[in-house]
Amino acid sequence: MPGSSVSRRGAAAAAAASPPQVSVFPSPQELGSALAQLVAQREAQSGTGGCFSLGLSGGSLVRILAQELPAAASASPDRWLLAFVDERRVPLDDPESNYGAYKTNLLSKIAIPEDQIVVINPSLPVEEAAADYASKLKEAFQGEDMPVFDLLILGVGPDGHTCSLFPDHPALQEREKIVAAISDSPKPPPERITMTLPVLNAARSVVFVATGDSKAAVIKRILEGDEENPLPAALVQPHTGKLYWFLDEPAAKELTIPFEKHSIL
Repeated sequence: MPGSSVSRRGAAAAAAASPPQVSVFPSPQELGSALAQLVAQREAQSGTGGCFSLGLSGGSLVRILAQELPAAASASPDRWLLAFVDERRVPLDDPESNYGAYKTNLLSKIAIPEDQIVVINPSLPVEEAAADYASKLKEAFQGEDMPVFDLLILGVGPDGHTCSLFPDHPALQEREKIVAAISDSPKPPPERITMTLPVLNAARSVVFVATGDSKAAVIKRILEGDEENPLPAALVQPHTGKLYWFLDEPAAKELTIPFEKHSIL
């Protein structure tokens, strides 16, 4: 089974990494405000000499960030380098496109230069699109073989997937490529491009965001489980970076581990 080697490596990474910082908020709105503040903090810590590199997931994160991030964003978004941790191979103006959703809801409010937004070419076959996206990332990161993002904002599905890395999928085994092509996604659309675990675990900071009681059971498995074949989100353990989990109260309701609870003042 593919999961056997992943579980050993995942356990080793978990043993070496620092435990995540888990923060629980009374509402998605307060979570979103704290998330925007984290982005601003990480941007400030990236210094003024280079760019601030940010990788985004889609889904409900689009709405959360569109509401809260513009007010917290720097007055100099020309420093930002924006990429997407995964993308569906659909036209960029398709409702399923992560880039399209952010362009409509967020990028009109934060003036990041278009040449500093890394986007797939959906007209290419999925394998070629993945290779092309990897080349664009390497170019954006000045030729580095392994992009090191200042901050990645990730979601998690009810099945424990993150990005387009699904349970028991061969892409979890990828150790060389920074971007993988997915042609058999269990969620439509079937063809996707996703960053791989080596990129996720090289980041300086990673924050998972989950809201709603439909996520409670899988959050408990990820944060408290000791499974032989860990879920994909549990394999995200930055080697030297910081790992955060931002949850609302319904998503955190089954947790028994210590966490920081943020109350309304």
